[in-house]
Amino acid sequence: MDGLADKVVLIAGGATGLGANSAHRLAREGAAVVVGDLDGEGAQRTAAAIVAAGGRAVGAQFDISDDTSVRALIAVTVDTYGGMDAVHVNAGDMGSLRKDTNVVDIDLAIWDRTIAVNLRGHMLVTRHSIPVLLARGGGSIVYTSSIASFTGEPRRPAYAVTKAGINALARHVASGWGKDGIRANAITPGLILTDEIKQGADPKMLQGMLRGTRSTRLGEARDISGMVAYLMSDDGAWINGQVVNVDGGTVLR
Repeated sequence: MDGLADKVVLIAGGATGLGANSAHRLAREGAAVVVGDLDGEGAQRTAAAIVAAGGRAVGAQFDISDDTSVRALIAVTVDTYGGMDAVHVNAGDMGSLRKDTNVVDIDLAIWDRTIAVNLRGHMLVTRHSIPVLLARGGGSIVYTSSIASFTGEPRRPAYAVTKAGINALARHVASGWGKDGIRANAITPGLILTDEIKQGADPKMLQGMLRGTRSTRLGEARDISGMVAYLMSDDGAWINGQVVNVDGGTVLR
């Protein structure tokens, strides 16, 4: 991709899964990466693996639901590399997701935790990133959303509501700061076969998911990291305020 070499990119939620894969991809493109995650040791491991492969990266622990912690992560990025050019906001609470039942039965603590991480946390990263991006003349924010934000499901209402909110947040940022050089886009993955999903998934369930796509395979983490890199690169410079499906044709819009 053009324009990623020597850029400074923060991955907010990058210890494992999609965030870790994006961190590796961006480092291979020549970017310097800060990997932030609630799992600080996991963030350090991802950063160390990038360095071992010849890239530049540091890992840091942070809590996306805590304003002070988010501020500190942005400060680590600026202090380490002198500024910031792009952010991938990718954090989520998988423990809460498994307890996200339906709007009648859901424990309010699960609802509140999901909002705190998936929506309020994404807002916190955004509000503290924008001034830093502006100081470099602009930059790119890429959010991990989900096709659940518009498909309608009988379960996971908190998850779907927060992902729909992330889509709106991307449009808000693009509308408010696009003329200042900031681009904000959301990626809506379908089912992605991360290592965690591969280990615990029922093969029959995966076959059923594949039948629901218009593709020969299910998604892989590289499908998402490739789109993250594209949206942050000069190749994607004229894409702003968009919600981009990366789902093998599961949803047609």
